Amino acid sequence: MTVHFIGAGPGAADLITVRGQRLLAASPVCLYAGSLVPPELLSDCPPGARLIDTANLDLDQIVAEMVTATGKGQDVARLHSGDPSVFSAVAEQMRRLDAAGVPYDVTPGVPAFAAAAASLGRELTVPEVAQTVILTRTAERATAMPPGEDLATLGASRATMVLHLAVQRIDAVVASLIESYGASCPVAVVARASRPDELILRGTLADIAGRVHEAGVRRTAVIVVGAALTASQFPDSHLYSTTRARP
Repeated sequence: MTVHFIGAGPGAADLITVRGQRLLAASPVCLYAGSLVPPELLSDCPPGARLIDTANLDLDQIVAEMVTATGKGQDVARLHSGDPSVFSAVAEQMRRLDAAGVPYDVTPGVPAFAAAAASLGRELTVPEVAQTVILTRTAERATAMPPGEDLATLGASRATMVLHLAVQRIDAVVASLIESYGASCPVAVVARASRPDELILRGTLADIAGRVHEAGVRRTAVIVVGAALTASQFPDSHLYSTTRARP
């Protein structure tokens, strides 16, 4: 029996992958974060499935549910919002399942930053403007950041930066980045990307904090910073360039 870590996507129920949906439909036990995972996805679970909202469970309780279910010969669908590869707390669950001898696999999902870029109608990597995307967060009321991963250090590259779990600290984010990126650097905040109540705020490092406070955005949002957000004068990608040598 297997624990299936499944990326549920950024919010819209129809952004789960076909593989994720099939695994969900075949698993008699489903653990999900009720505050983040679209409730419509639970209708894909098989009739009579045991549905466990993990919102009020600690890590040991969550893993215990998985171990118990697999011990009974049941596959488990573990739904995570976005994609399990970033900011999902999957690593510590895997570590415990390894210790318990429980097999697992991972099905990727649409990450929040990709959904935000889609909603903004922008590519985050633009030729000769930005070719690197930094995914990061801030450390207040969360696990400490490793040395060298503070925003001021990361911002020195002026790469496109996407911050998760940071909108509540928008003032501190701006203060950390404005020296490297400049006050006129474009910024977008996308709250609840892909959901019916999605909200997009656009501005610059000079004014985005005020826009966030005015809109009352406090959670479930990503902050995107960088010149790629508004770039219009740039060369075509080499892949499609008319000057590229063709075989």
